[in-house]
Amino acid sequence: MLFISMFGKKTANLIRPVLIVSALFIVTLILWNTNTFFKQFKIEEQQKMAIWATAQSQFLAADPNVPMGELVLKIFQSNTQTPMLLINNDGSFNFNNYKGKEPKNNRELTLVKNRFIKDNPPIKIIEGDTVLATLYYGESTTLKKLKYYPLGLLLILILFSAVVYFVMRLDKLSAQNLLWASMAKETAHQIATPLSALMAWNSLLKEQPTNQSISKEIDRDLDRLSIISNRFSSIGNSPSLLETDIVAASKEGLNYLKERLSKSVNIRLQTSLDTQSVLLNKPLYFWCLENLIKNSIDAMKGKGNVLIDIKNNRQYVVVSIQDQGSGVSKKDQKNIFKPGFSTKKSGWGLGLSLSKRIVEQYHNGQIKLGYSHEKGTEIQMYLPFLKEAKKSNLKKSSQNK
Repeated sequence: MLFISMFGKKTANLIRPVLIVSALFIVTLILWNTNTFFKQFKIEEQQKMAIWATAQSQFLAADPNVPMGELVLKIFQSNTQTPMLLINNDGSFNFNNYKGKEPKNNRELTLVKNRFIKDNPPIKIIEGDTVLATLYYGESTTLKKLKYYPLGLLLILILFSAVVYFVMRLDKLSAQNLLWASMAKETAHQIATPLSALMAWNSLLKEQPTNQSISKEIDRDLDRLSIISNRFSSIGNSPSLLETDIVAASKEGLNYLKERLSKSVNIRLQTSLDTQSVLLNKPLYFWCLENLIKNSIDAMKGKGNVLIDIKNNRQYVVVSIQDQGSGVSKKDQKNIFKPGFSTKKSGWGLGLSLSKRIVEQYHNGQIKLGYSHEKGTEIQMYLPFLKEAKKSNLKKSSQNK
């Protein structure tokens, strides 16, 4: 917020990607520089061991009666970190700075030797044309520590990229949610104004000696507009969830819909449950049922059977809507709940995404595609049992505080 207030929202939106790209560039540059430094350090260590081998050859070839030079001694004493294995031409061997278990036989010696060869090529200690010994050496303690440093930086880069991705995604989702809420509230506001006027005119009409059936029909449509207004006004707020019998509520919602749908569509409710209480906002739940059933009717081209099946599992009451439509293609199945996605030419892609928001965000449930093929589609709404729903609501309230 401070960043936005200092620069303004538009400027912040422009600066933020630049900062992210700059940070990624800096981390990548450090990673590349560290890798380059590691390679240079390894080359210097190989050169140091070559000098050590040269000093060793002078030492082995020196006259025992002549004192060894101070320089050669300093070269020997300078190596305190690099593990070494020196094998003489007579088969005897010596270790220096080796932290592991010394070999007891030729097989174990070969294993150690091969391990060193993987780190660095061996160096022959030669005097004239004679090979006096062979030096095998590994990586120093410093080099070993440094070797894992680029990996650490790479991990930081990956984590940083992941954090940036999720932050940007959450920012996008927040913007979408705000857009949804704003659109819904504006729709409710726009509907409420003519709705109030219609109610007033209808009251006057009832007082006149005219055909009262006209007034009754207007009342039905006014009720419908009131329901729509209440639905949209609930989006963006925390809707009240009341302990409700999901079976009775589903029957009520279906009876309301049956009166307004074509007789070519047969909607049937199937359940083995007598009653099942959940925390529910009935207007929003009816909206989900309506969206899902209308989708099924469109998929069946206005004619066929729709089955509403209510059952329970360990944690949820499952409300399943099954149709006999042509189904959704496999490539589109993962997108059906995304805002704006529709397989219909005139579709807005709002029904399923709104249903997902209502079920998951407001009722702490889940909505899933059960199956979809050429013989039909099933959408499942999972609403938590009363006990689980109350726990989830308490947790949400404590987080909001």
